[in-house]
Amino acid sequence: MPLNDERPTSTSSGEDQGCDGESSSERCDSMTSTSDLDCSRESFSSDCSSKHCTPSSSPPKALTLDEVMDAGRDLFNLKLSHEIVVNHSFQMELNSLPQDSLWKMVRDNLHKAFWDILEAELNDDPPEYGQAINLLEEIREILLSFLNPGANRMRTQIMEVLDMDLIRQQADNDAVDIQGLASYIITTMGKLCAPVRDEEIKKLRESTLNIVALFREIFRVLDLMKVDIVNNTIEQLRPVLQRHSVEYERATFQSILDKTPNSLDNTTSWIKSALEELQSATVPKEQTHGDGKRQQVVPGPFQVINTAFLRILTGDFFKSPLPETLATDETRLLEIHWQLQQCQAVNEVMLIVYSTIGGPIQGLPSLSDRLKRMISVLLDGMHRPSFNLEESLEGISGQICCELNKSLTERSYPALTPALQATLTGQICSITQKDNPIRTLVEDRVQQYFMVLLNNPKSQHKLEQVPAGLAVIKPELALIGAKFVSLVNYNKNVYGPFYADIIRKLLFSNSPPAASLPQDPAQDSVTHN
Repeated sequence: MPLNDERPTSTSSGEDQGCDGESSSERCDSMTSTSDLDCSRESFSSDCSSKHCTPSSSPPKALTLDEVMDAGRDLFNLKLSHEIVVNHSFQMELNSLPQDSLWKMVRDNLHKAFWDILEAELNDDPPEYGQAINLLEEIREILLSFLNPGANRMRTQIMEVLDMDLIRQQADNDAVDIQGLASYIITTMGKLCAPVRDEEIKKLRESTLNIVALFREIFRVLDLMKVDIVNNTIEQLRPVLQRHSVEYERATFQSILDKTPNSLDNTTSWIKSALEELQSATVPKEQTHGDGKRQQVVPGPFQVINTAFLRILTGDFFKSPLPETLATDETRLLEIHWQLQQCQAVNEVMLIVYSTIGGPIQGLPSLSDRLKRMISVLLDGMHRPSFNLEESLEGISGQICCELNKSLTERSYPALTPALQATLTGQICSITQKDNPIRTLVEDRVQQYFMVLLNNPKSQHKLEQVPAGLAVIKPELALIGAKFVSLVNYNKNVYGPFYADIIRKLLFSNSPPAASLPQDPAQDSVTHN
């Protein structure tokens, strides 16, 4: 459990939320309703030519620029549709560049140059309307883009009022009512905008700015209206995407794979690592068939993929590249990983406190809650590179000793001796060591907990059944477990055929699969626990 690490990650709009656990579990019914043996038979021994069932990849080839661009667009569409489905609060926002970035400086300078030219032309004697006409034409196209297909009356009105040929003739005769056109544009915007923009339209109507500054504000509000239109479209599309998300994401990823055949390299390495871990962790078992032949039992596909997912959550998130099939959930996975790290650290500190002090502080839920909240607050942000974990643990130890002395004194117990306080501080600070026994115990129990959840994806009651020693963080584990299992189930449902194809190739690349693979009794007990 790396306690202090961070790497750059993709950003995600909106507050992170995992997809609904129950709906995702239902989507994954086909992935979890059979035993590993059944999946082995179906995935490894069948001959299915359908792309829906068996993903395909082309042999390596040189890619053209158009193919790379097409794959990039597919990846963008995949990430966007996935975000809309799993993040119910997802919305598009205006692109805000960093304050001191070069891009912002260039953009701001170009915009300033445009508005300066417009102001200079309108202040000429007689005025020049070249820039103003271009501006009006752009505004007209934006207003027309807001209209529904059946809004013919308003479309005709906009085309008549913002008739560019007529405005050019008026410009030639210095007869353009630029203020009147601005007033009409604001009125039309008021008819087309969402209610949330009514206040902005009111400010435009009441504005006393000069005409150039007014048009700048008009464009700012038009940009907001564009975002509103996009977000309204997202809300309308979300139910449709939710119904067809699995098929769409799988087909889109297959399209990416067809164009860039190495798009599963990291995924293959990830699954291969989990398979090797399973093969090296247990002594190979053999079973004898009726014909007297002996055959080695291989790990089932669910066992392999669940082990792989567990390593994403509880292992070193930054040790290996993230699988391509998890790219759309990188931010969510990283936040879950960080939350789990903090929960584990809180649990480790609490175990040390109660095992060191013993009876005088047992059976006091208010004290336990107070210590837990304090430790959680002081460990907040422990994943940041600037976070000094050892220093924080020393501070936490001091705060804990103060709380304990206060509680003990109030109940007529003797305060902690300096020697006991030093011992407690040393044990708490020692959890930074990877071989610390308390840390190892907590990590093992957490892995047991999540493996049970992964093997029982539809058993919601398992969320509350935490192993001994983890009761302190039971609520947090249940929340993390629900989010993680929901994410995993949905991912399996989308990419299950790709995973099955990779596992089949890894297991049987050197020899053809048997007609039927024997079931490992121990494995079956895990799968159906």
